[in-house]
Amino acid sequence: MTEFLAESLRTMPLEIQGRLVDASNATLLCLVGDERCVYKPVAGERPLWDFPSGTLAGREVASYEIDALLGWDLVPCTVWRDDGPAGPGMAQQWREEASVGDLITVSAPEDVPAGWRMVLEARDPGGRPVCLAHADDRNLQRICLFDALVNNGDRKGGHVLTDPSGHIWAVDHGVTFNTENKLRTVIWGWAGDAIPDDLLDDVVRLRSTLGQECTRVDRWLEPEESEALRSRADVLISTRRFPIPSEDWPAIPWPVF
Repeated sequence: MTEFLAESLRTMPLEIQGRLVDASNATLLCLVGDERCVYKPVAGERPLWDFPSGTLAGREVASYEIDALLGWDLVPCTVWRDDGPAGPGMAQQWREEASVGDLITVSAPEDVPAGWRMVLEARDPGGRPVCLAHADDRNLQRICLFDALVNNGDRKGGHVLTDPSGHIWAVDHGVTFNTENKLRTVIWGWAGDAIPDDLLDDVVRLRSTLGQECTRVDRWLEPEESEALRSRADVLISTRRFPIPSEDWPAIPWPVF
């Protein structure tokens, strides 16, 4: 089914339906056959000082390939299109969001569900205490580890979706795979904790698959970025722990949603 979907996204005409106006780069909602997809053309990318121009769409594809190699089914099917209606870019299966705030929340401390993991405590403009917290959820933990691998610089709360079936998806991976530590996320609740053995086994298997060369990932990255990806996997395998926030880079994206 995934291969059929990927082939449809690669080859069938994209019919633009509208634009997601809250996105920082051009993000177009399209029809591909009877299905909806997100199309992000390279021509609509805003230049960033710390990423080569015109590379964000390819990083989205590389992120999907890493997820596919892990077998975690976190990232919707994502492919490259040379012939999109606005030029080359990525096309990603659309995933409908059924609920908001059931995994990640900014709320008063007393409203945080029991058992959730606290990330940040602060005060709102009126001086009232608020906190950023997330569920102690297995799939959210996978996303946390995935972000450490791809060096995600922008894991906002709105980039984690729960669809009507209850499946959790991770989207928006344009600012990934930098050679410098850019990890910025709202999912810090496991910082410094031991990585569960089965998840670590998946990372070990991924590292073996990447080897010295893995075309399906490396083709989207600069050589030094590919090397940095392997180094991050090696560090996670050797330390066996989730990363902790860096003092050299903002740990929390803004806005958080």
